[in-house]
Amino acid sequence: MKKIIFVFIALMSAGLTSAQTEVGGVNLPNSETYQGQTLNLNGAGVREKLWIDLYAGGLYLAKKSSDASAIVSANEPMSIKLHIVSKLITSEKMMDAVNEGFQNSTGGNTKPLSAEIKKFQGFFMEEIKKNDVFDIVYMPSKGVVAYKNDKELGTIEGMDFKKALFGIWLSNRPADDDLKEAMLGK
Repeated sequence: MKKIIFVFIALMSAGLTSAQTEVGGVNLPNSETYQGQTLNLNGAGVREKLWIDLYAGGLYLAKKSSDASAIVSANEPMSIKLHIVSKLITSEKMMDAVNEGFQNSTGGNTKPLSAEIKKFQGFFMEEIKKNDVFDIVYMPSKGVVAYKNDKELGTIEGMDFKKALFGIWLSNRPADDDLKEAMLGK
């Protein structure tokens, strides 16, 4: 009887671990569901700066893709999960990184999106702690919805904003080249 219980527990544990992917010392789910739409982990990696892991990032899509420009341009459900793994990330540093990311992803042309960018920055005003999780979800019918630790922070409409936002990680000048490649499943 003990053997049966042990085998059952081992099989259940194996099933649980396969539903997640370990990256940067944290587990990211292999799929997420938003508004009834299931998105699967396309790829995941770690954002590093000066050899320090800052966050684990995962890209979730309805269908796997390694074409960054097609993903950025697609008017389809998708999301990016950022799991903070460093105590060095602060609200101020995150807002600075967001500014730099928008500058890079738009080729410096942020003026048309200034109101949307300012609103997005507001989602990072509250103190950021290690193990906080941000979900940035794009739903064509709604726009970009941001969550922190499963709490909805707000929504920003507009395909141009979505393209610039996802471009932070997937443009020709991404926040981190290695993270981009990992998110694309390469």
